[in-house]
Amino acid sequence: MKITLSDVGKRFNREWIFRHVNYSFESGVHYAITGPNGSGKSTLLQVIAGMIDNSEGSVEMTDDSLQLTEKKQLSSINRHLSTNYYQHLSFCAPYFDLIEEMTLTEFLSFHFQFKNLLPGFDVRKIIEALGLEKAAQKQIRYFSSGMKQRVKLAQAIFADVPVVFLDEPCTNLDESGIAQYQQLIAEYCNNRLVIVSSNDKQEYGFCKEVLRIIDYK
Repeated sequence: MKITLSDVGKRFNREWIFRHVNYSFESGVHYAITGPNGSGKSTLLQVIAGMIDNSEGSVEMTDDSLQLTEKKQLSSINRHLSTNYYQHLSFCAPYFDLIEEMTLTEFLSFHFQFKNLLPGFDVRKIIEALGLEKAAQKQIRYFSSGMKQRVKLAQAIFADVPVVFLDEPCTNLDESGIAQYQQLIAEYCNNRLVIVSSNDKQEYGFCKEVLRIIDYK
């Protein structure tokens, strides 16, 4: 799997958040997008993932057996995005909502109707890996912020997809939660393309390549 950014830029109203991003992300390599708070790290991550439109340039995801392309020309407002783009990626961010009326078991069972699980896993094994066995039948609205973040990480990491996007993945996690996050990455993401948006080395210290958002201002 490869994601290629060609002269990508994003603006809100008249302000350019970043411009002229030319970069390639390849399977088996872990990348970090770094920069000060408010510099556009999350925006770039969302553009790469196809969650929001780029204002110029193109984002292309390619595989040996498929080609999924998102392109946006300045002269067109049409978004050209393969309908199965999302099936090849997962995304974790603290601003994503969970269905809090569901129990943990119900929520994970629902979520993984849309994404395949990693081989050898089912919902029970995921809950065990998170250390949340005692909360399996508890409604998510009663979870602490750290427990909710662990669930969000589980959605992304235990999905059988080649690309994993992580936006400030250790938000609300305590020391043990951060250690668990690092262990999950080491055990289940070695051969996948992982892109982390963060300015905290605890979150991206495992990444071999770093894209600095301030270089594209």
